[in-house]
Amino acid sequence: MRVLPCVLIFTAVFLPQCFVKAADCNRVPMILFYDKPAAQWVEAIPIGNGRIGAMVFGRSANELIQFNEDSFWAQGPYDPVNPHALAALDQARRLVFEGKTKEAQDLINQKMMAVLPKQAAYQPAGELNLIFEGHQQVTNYRRQLDLSAAVTTVEYKVGDVTYNRQIFSTPVDHVTVIRLTADKPGMISFTAYFSAVQDKKKIEGIDENTIALEVYGIASNGIDGVLRCHSRLMVSTQKGKVRLEDDKLHIEEADSAVLLLASATNYINYKDVSGNPQAIVKKQIDAASKKSFDRMLSDHIKAYQELFNRVRLDLGTTEAAKLTTDARIKSFAENKDPQLVALYFQFGRYLLISCSRPLCQPANLQGLWNDSTNPPWASKYTININTEMNYWPAESTNLSECHEPLFDMIKDISTTGQRTAKVNYGASGWVCHHNTDLWRATGPIDNAFYGFWPSGGAWLCQHLWYRYEYTADKAFLKKVYPIMKGAAEFFVDTLVEEPQHHWLVTCPSMSPENAMYDKVSICAGPTMDMQIIRDLFNHCIVSSEILGVDKDFRKVLQQKVSRPVRDKASSMPGGRHERPVSNGARLAPMQIGKYGQLQEWLEDIDLNAPERQHRHVSHLYGLFPSSQINKYDTPQLFAAARKSLELRGDGGTGWSKAWKINLWAHLQDGDHAYKMLSSLISTGTYPNMFDAHPPFQIDGNFGGTSGICEMLMQSYSKIEDKELAGEIYLLPALPSALPNGSVKGLRARGGFEVNIEWKDSVLAKAEIKSLVGSRLKVRYGDKVIETETSKGNVYRYNEKLELIEE
Repeated sequence: MRVLPCVLIFTAVFLPQCFVKAADCNRVPMILFYDKPAAQWVEAIPIGNGRIGAMVFGRSANELIQFNEDSFWAQGPYDPVNPHALAALDQARRLVFEGKTKEAQDLINQKMMAVLPKQAAYQPAGELNLIFEGHQQVTNYRRQLDLSAAVTTVEYKVGDVTYNRQIFSTPVDHVTVIRLTADKPGMISFTAYFSAVQDKKKIEGIDENTIALEVYGIASNGIDGVLRCHSRLMVSTQKGKVRLEDDKLHIEEADSAVLLLASATNYINYKDVSGNPQAIVKKQIDAASKKSFDRMLSDHIKAYQELFNRVRLDLGTTEAAKLTTDARIKSFAENKDPQLVALYFQFGRYLLISCSRPLCQPANLQGLWNDSTNPPWASKYTININTEMNYWPAESTNLSECHEPLFDMIKDISTTGQRTAKVNYGASGWVCHHNTDLWRATGPIDNAFYGFWPSGGAWLCQHLWYRYEYTADKAFLKKVYPIMKGAAEFFVDTLVEEPQHHWLVTCPSMSPENAMYDKVSICAGPTMDMQIIRDLFNHCIVSSEILGVDKDFRKVLQQKVSRPVRDKASSMPGGRHERPVSNGARLAPMQIGKYGQLQEWLEDIDLNAPERQHRHVSHLYGLFPSSQINKYDTPQLFAAARKSLELRGDGGTGWSKAWKINLWAHLQDGDHAYKMLSSLISTGTYPNMFDAHPPFQIDGNFGGTSGICEMLMQSYSKIEDKELAGEIYLLPALPSALPNGSVKGLRARGGFEVNIEWKDSVLAKAEIKSLVGSRLKVRYGDKVIETETSKGNVYRYNEKLELIEE
């Protein structure tokens, strides 16, 4: 995708000229567009600057802009640790090993769950209402989101006057900006006022052109709400009049108007709520008001495009691109519309830029956007898949900075999780279960069936390693290694031998949200746990080698972790296994069951479990996002993973389908991956392109973006003499539906940037830039070429995967 020239000089003056119909340019721009306002929230257009977000409905007469601030949550600091949990731990383990899993689950519910059964909920900050008298009947209506500039525009005519709104949320000036114009002078008249869904709120006029809204966090689960979110709106006009009346701003006969909206809370961190939001917001509004609209717009676009323009994807265009975006989504399964795939991919990148920037909160279940005080699943951080999926595209689609809020949260829970580890388990290190929230709670919540899963923090730690794999940044690795080590220390202390094979396993645990038996999930050593811990231990081992630290701890981990499985007896059908080595029991291996499937549990019961087609595919973590299973090193496990995915079926929630896109891509079945993508878009996507869990959950968007990337390029890394090396697969799962295209700017493990072009479903050429000078292996089909690289050099390959000398 090439950025349109008009976007490069995007200013308030030129925006109307750039407001093109979908077929007006030689190449269809990265635009979502509609011919009617949003009738419901999942039709509105999302904007955001990482910390503040808004949903723009685009109504002509009664515009609604619902907005959020990422640190505005219910409750306040709290300690959910259960002081009675440790006393019941040994009994729970004994019951599991005796096969009395129902009794174990009952015991955990009674004595081992967090003292608070629920966590805090993310909250909406408020609503901005703009009332335009006489704008009920309009013509030539159009609203759009330009992904290449992160600007939303609404345009329509009333009589012979054309009205235009430009709306964006800028990370430079920390405000949401709204500009209202008309093509005739003196035609801008409207009323602006705040509303909020909370019962406890305060709305007041500040001065003749400023109003304020303050809403207060709700109490829940017996914890008082201690947060308050303060928002202000300042209006300035060219000509016309502005007056304050009844805490509303009335604008009359202006040529144009600029509205600045800012929000902040008293949240400083999970322990400190002593901030002054009024002072913060006033400072932000005052600073932004000193800049012209053109300057704010150009600064915003420059900051946004510095991230967004790194990756361009061109898959071609058909007549379907002339349709409105909601119509394209609805008809995607029937229409040939490759450009919508590119749009969906870039929309995911847009969302990540908009809801996860440095020093902000990480993307939650709904990213940044929420209109309810009681959102689905509290819009928390669900870390048994959903939070991790949010960040799958961060490194590979060249948005590494957007990963940083997640790293900050991992650092926080590595602290709060120490208390949970000590009190609940009598262990060193730290632990987090399947959920956390703004207050960084780490205990098991909801109930034992869903929540008693001690591997959530360990999975999050893989993202710390991913950053190193993509960047080879040893300073970063040194900073985060203690966090990874702490997670590993917890499992060193808590892994126990199961009685049959004497493997080391987690107990009690579960395979996320899936039942082994009727309404019972509690078990020992589920496959996903062992895969995650194997990754964690191995990453700690190689990190300690790279950093030259913790030799003794490294040996402890080496004694516990299994050797890499390469389809020896440990993975043969029927569940035969290598015997444990004499230096101590090892982690339980992956096993292939009697039906040829990868077992989800220690026991071969997959096809007897209550939900054979359960939405979670947890035991396939080893295929993706991990690389423990792959076609070339573990072909039998690779085949078993495929069998498991076939048995699971193609149904599921939005994020489940998104995970399956990635899994089928790693099974190198591009057509099946595309089938899942088609299902995700046509049946699992709302008109505004949000993922339909249902209801809305943003992880499906990010998982879908990742899946498209994994169809086109996959990468792996290994350590050679304490240095990073990379392996890149070009077009490993190219679907027949996308025979021609190009992608530029993808990032690969080992420290590489990748450009690929293909024609008639065959590689045309590839360019790979070495960012750190790592050794490189490139694979295309059955062809492999290895290259020693130098930092900064670009390596070009032809259609035969031959290195072109220039």
